[in-house]
Amino acid sequence: MKSLLSANTAPEQRKAGPLLAIASGKGGVGKTVIAGALASCFAARGERTLLVDGDLGMANIDVQLGLHPRGDLAGVMAGQISLAEAVSCVSGGADMAGGFDVIAGRSGSASLAGLDPAGAARLSAGIAAASMTYDRTLIDLAAGADRATIRLAAAADDVLLVISDEPTSLTDAYAFVKLLRLRDEGAAPFVLVNNATDEASAKMAYTSFSRTCESFLGFIPPLAGIVRRDASVGKAIRQQTALNVSAPGSHALADIKAVAGFLAVGAETAYA
Repeated sequence: MKSLLSANTAPEQRKAGPLLAIASGKGGVGKTVIAGALASCFAARGERTLLVDGDLGMANIDVQLGLHPRGDLAGVMAGQISLAEAVSCVSGGADMAGGFDVIAGRSGSASLAGLDPAGAARLSAGIAAASMTYDRTLIDLAAGADRATIRLAAAADDVLLVISDEPTSLTDAYAFVKLLRLRDEGAAPFVLVNNATDEASAKMAYTSFSRTCESFLGFIPPLAGIVRRDASVGKAIRQQTALNVSAPGSHALADIKAVAGFLAVGAETAYA
């Protein structure tokens, strides 16, 4: 495995790939499934991809993907291991076609859940350094809007906010965006409506959310896409496998591929 900071990919020789934070106002909207599926989609597009579990305290990417990591973010923060030593490989890792790398979190780690500003800054800097050897880095943030989560989101190049059509999801997502813009007034996260029963209900949820953002925050968040409800997603979680492995022909994966395409190409012109 190549070092995350190997000599031939030193920061002065290579521009870091974009850093995408994946967030949600509340738990249970499928954010981590989206993060894992997006990582596989970017990898399938030929991008060297890193997925970091930034869910500080309730990490579960490794569980969902059936990984057995030898190290995690808690070990890195404690200085016990390097970022390179915390990497686990999915489908052969980022150096294999269609594979990507994962840095797991540690579920129930109070040291991460209660990260102070200096610790959050060190973690953000470490992730930025790791991204130097990848074409794209994704951070699966904790649900909600605690201080460390907002700091990590603000440090990313873009934020993808996962919502559902439930009123509590919309309310909590708005709270997340409000706090994010208090830290970075120019922040304008993309929105993904997940687990949609149909396109009409998804568009209604997005319209309601965007109108609230426009009325009270002065901007309209771009819609990155809609992911339809699909029983294959639950099956993939139970089997602890990536969606592209357990259900490569599922319509949920097709929708997520479209989102990946938007983020890879269309995001550059979203505000044009």
